[in-house]
Parts: sequence; C-alpha cells; structure tokens
Amino acid sequence: MGLLDSFGALVGSIVASLVLLVFAILSYFVTVFIVQAGAGLAGYSPSGDFVALAAAVLAGAAIVGGASPLTALGDES
Repeated sequence: MGLLDSFGALVGSIVASLVLLVFAILSYFVTVFIVQAGAGLAGYSPSGDFVALAAAVLAGAAIVGGASPLTALGDES
C-alpha cells in the first residue's frame, strides 16, 4: 500500500499545482484589467507593454506575498 499512497500524493501534488497555475493566470488577467482601468481613471493611456509589465509585477508580488508564512508576526513569546 505504500506505493499506492505515494502515487496518490504525487497525483494530488500535480492537481494542486495545476489549480494554482490556473488561479495565477486568472489573477494576472484581473490585474491587467485593474491596471488599465486605474490608468484610465488617472488620465493616463499607457501602452500595452507597460500595462502587462505592471500587472505581472503586481500579480507576482501578490503570489509571493501570499506564499510567505506569517507565523513570525503572531509570535507572542
């Protein structure tokens, strides 16, 4: 049964990775829309490459920030 448990854990990891990848892509598209709308409200009309760069930086920072543990902030010792 050890081999089947290992295979199940491997499949679970692959499925989790695919789900996280899909969520990362969706968050990038939402961030592109937000950056474009924010630039429009501010009166700017940046080209598509600057919007894509800003969205990539923001989405990447959100993913890295969400992956970091916050246990050190709650330490009361």
